[in-house]
Amino acid sequence: MEANAGLVAGSHNRNELVVIHGHEEHKPLRSLDGQVCEICGDEVGLTVDGDLFVACNECGFPACRPCYEYERREGSQLCPQCKTRYKRLKGSPRVEGDEDEEDVDDIEHEFNIEDEQNKQKHLAEAMLHGKMSYGRGPDDEEGTQFPPVISGGRSRPVSCEFPISNHGPAEQISASSLHKRVHPYPMSEPGSERWDEKKDGGWKERMDDWKMNYQGNLGAELDDAVDPDMAMLDEARQPLSRKVPIASSKINPYRMVIVTRLIVLAFFLRYRILNPVHDAIGLWLTSVICEIWFAISWILDQFPKWFPIDRETYLDRLSLRYEREGEPSMLCPVDIFVSTVDPLKEPPLVTANTVLSILAMDYPVDKISCYISDDGASMLTFESLSETAEFARKWVPFCKKFAIEPRAPEMYFSLKIDYLKDKVQPTFVKERRAMKREYEEFKVRINALVAKAMKIPPEGWIMQDGTPWPGNNTRDHPGMIQVFLGHSGGLDAEGNELPRLVYVSREKRPGFHHHKKAGAMNALVRVSAVLTNAPFMLNLDCDHYLNNSKAVREAMCFLMDPQVGRKVCYVQFPQRFDGIDRNDRYANRNTVFFDINMKGLDGIQGPVYVGTGCVFRRQALYGYEPPKGPKRPKMVSCDCCPCFGRRKKLPKYTKQGPAADEPNGLDDDKQLLMSMNFEKRFGQSAIFVTSTLMEEGGVPPSSSPAAQLKEAIHVISCGYEDKTEWGSELGWIYGSITEDILTGFKMHCRGWRSIYCMPERPAFKGSAPINLSDRLNQVLRWALGSVEIFFSRHSPVWYGYKGGNLKWLERFAYINTTIYPFTSLPLLAYCTLPAICLLTGKFIMPTISTLASLFFIALFISIFTTGILELRWSGVSIEEWWRNEQFWVIGGVSAHLFAVIQGLLKVLAGIDTNFTVTSKATDDEEFGELYAFKWTTLLIPPTTLLIINLVGVVAGVSDAINNGYQSWGPLFGKLFFAFWVIVHLYPFLKGLMGRQNRTPTIVVIWSVLLASIFSLLWVRIDPFILKTKGPDVTKCGINC
Repeated sequence: MEANAGLVAGSHNRNELVVIHGHEEHKPLRSLDGQVCEICGDEVGLTVDGDLFVACNECGFPACRPCYEYERREGSQLCPQCKTRYKRLKGSPRVEGDEDEEDVDDIEHEFNIEDEQNKQKHLAEAMLHGKMSYGRGPDDEEGTQFPPVISGGRSRPVSCEFPISNHGPAEQISASSLHKRVHPYPMSEPGSERWDEKKDGGWKERMDDWKMNYQGNLGAELDDAVDPDMAMLDEARQPLSRKVPIASSKINPYRMVIVTRLIVLAFFLRYRILNPVHDAIGLWLTSVICEIWFAISWILDQFPKWFPIDRETYLDRLSLRYEREGEPSMLCPVDIFVSTVDPLKEPPLVTANTVLSILAMDYPVDKISCYISDDGASMLTFESLSETAEFARKWVPFCKKFAIEPRAPEMYFSLKIDYLKDKVQPTFVKERRAMKREYEEFKVRINALVAKAMKIPPEGWIMQDGTPWPGNNTRDHPGMIQVFLGHSGGLDAEGNELPRLVYVSREKRPGFHHHKKAGAMNALVRVSAVLTNAPFMLNLDCDHYLNNSKAVREAMCFLMDPQVGRKVCYVQFPQRFDGIDRNDRYANRNTVFFDINMKGLDGIQGPVYVGTGCVFRRQALYGYEPPKGPKRPKMVSCDCCPCFGRRKKLPKYTKQGPAADEPNGLDDDKQLLMSMNFEKRFGQSAIFVTSTLMEEGGVPPSSSPAAQLKEAIHVISCGYEDKTEWGSELGWIYGSITEDILTGFKMHCRGWRSIYCMPERPAFKGSAPINLSDRLNQVLRWALGSVEIFFSRHSPVWYGYKGGNLKWLERFAYINTTIYPFTSLPLLAYCTLPAICLLTGKFIMPTISTLASLFFIALFISIFTTGILELRWSGVSIEEWWRNEQFWVIGGVSAHLFAVIQGLLKVLAGIDTNFTVTSKATDDEEFGELYAFKWTTLLIPPTTLLIINLVGVVAGVSDAINNGYQSWGPLFGKLFFAFWVIVHLYPFLKGLMGRQNRTPTIVVIWSVLLASIFSLLWVRIDPFILKTKGPDVTKCGINC
């Protein structure tokens, strides 16, 4: 499909397709040229009647007549794809085995015209309704007329005849050519090795040829004395990346302290269990249960950080190996996905900056394709993307000419640095000033579109050519595709080619489950496979721009490395954010997770997928398992010494002789392909299924832009995923609003490993909600997704044991990601205990001896030492670590608590809760959003905890003053725990007050009311105090 050929809207289920043209001149699409023989490479050709030659009526595998007759005469007489015996066709000589067929001889029925017509009719039906039919049914006839989707002067209905072009009938694409199936065949790109099934060693020979071609990219072996570039070739052969282990002087003390802390914790819990508080058994029991849960949670979080590593990449070696001077680039193509839903919450200017940074990245332009998923079918997003495509023609050459960073214009022009540093071209200042003026005009045009979109006209939106916008009803609209840049339409201001830019809005109809973001991402996977089919995919949120133009090259250092790349399913980059206040009050940067936990996971089986900034291997998303390397030979021994090793097994014999060797990995893949039900697995799209077999990517050579276009509309239809494995085994996994965790977990369970890449310059940067309410709602959504995963069949507690591919420490990390919201229950109870102790005069521990006090001192020392050593090897500052600890308590007693309640309601009562997209809009004033306050019920629990602990402190101190000096000793332990709670909730208190102490009245009323009732209730009832009969010794003063 060419750029600016018009917006294509259609519904596969309704068999409708419409091309809506704008003001640009329409460019006719290339017509079908016929299929290509996948054995010799020649055209398939026609029969004597002028029809397309079909060798196999079962699967329609493309083969020409000479190859068909040679295979019947000299070969195995089997179709290379479906393994069905070739039947004799008209005009072909008889061979051995034709006598068993119940066909008729051509000579005896030479003049039976009726039989010939019926035969051709059955042949056409076999082509149209084959094994992988589109499901159109018998009603899809040539003369059937369908009503148009959109009524307009320039819009035309497209039925099964698919009249894309508005030229004469001679240039129209026939229905038969469009209904012609392109059947799956495992081919990487034009010119690669064809199917060779004439002998058993065909697959092995293809693999040997592939290895020779792959090694040929590294250059032939040359003599040292002859080739002066040997040093460069040696450099190109070096690994593209390497692991950098943490220095032993840093990591060994850290591990020793972890072990020590574990031992101390065991002694501490033993002491707590064996020494109950008899006069407050309820308080003691509650505290012990909480402490045991905290210990389990700490183990699940701590031990996956046992093997932290760093990594280095070598971009110069990548260029030497795959980008030779004077030769086409051998870097793999990449499809980039950007998802957006609501342009009012995700401003079009933010999305435009992300797209511009993608189009200007440092990567070959013919290897980049950017797909924008508009899941809200908004005309504002569509028009903004059109303006972005026009501005990209000027912005992209400017970025590449002067090598500027970052390549998102809003962030580049707002940098408060010396932009003349390292710039030597005298025209830079002039061109930068002109480009900044162009960008300001671009912003004005985008803002005008936003202002226009605020008021929806009663008749709905109308496009520039007078056609109604197909997405006026956001819940009931056809699928839409528009190619803005790329392929004879994407040239910049200097005449250079631009990357492909495609707008996609999947079809939505009432009564279908669309699965939110996960469904949108799966639609992008399929439509990109039909149009470009790059072997790797990068997914980004609309507010995450490329801060490092070489980010994709960093990922390719791992994915294209011949030593480690084949088993890597994705490369995850850390998330970095702009616009966060210097103190990072609510731990928005999440540095502890990205710089400590993820490094630890990288040393095991790889980091978890966090939803954005991730480069995937397409084959891993398709549910394939990683290639299996050669197994390590096991120790064998002779029969006389069975104590060491294992006995040497004798070879098994059959009637024909010794048994054949076990099939290698390639034969296993061959058997898997032969037994796989493609229709049930991938859906009813032949072109898409074909693309799934191309491990190295590429579009089938026999497909045309028109066929690709129709298949693209087909694969984004709302019913395409019905009765397939999409969402359960393929693509982004459904079942949770945090689909990212599930998707990465499934890949790791299949045996794939992932890589954590932290380049010196952050690869991507985004925006984060910095006010308290939005931050808590964001954490609530993440926690709710974790609870959903815990109760699903994909829970890491019980899923994925069968293959044994998931390492145990990796499983610990996944279990921790699903159970951490449940920590809110013991955390809430533990934060309430100090106030109860202060109000009742009791404590959760008995009077401890000197020996027992050593356990407490050792435990606290080990906790602080672990944190300090963790910061030492990770490079995280102590302030960031402390903010993370504070927000762990704030989020635990608010968002996590509500997530557990909502998750239980959904599982037990079926009450579903919808989440809203976090606003990415920015305030005009710097950090003005930090002080914005929005009412939410999440604020009540932490506010109540603050008040009752403050009341408890006042009550405890007053009681100690009244009772004298001897009561101050027991008070210090209680005050310590109360101040621990208050200090952790201090950022919440600041956010609650806001800049001008504007706290909503409802929050104060509810919190004071609940705290007062709770405090009075405990003082009056005192349920945790053991009731005894007899005189009150505290009043009478007699030792009874």
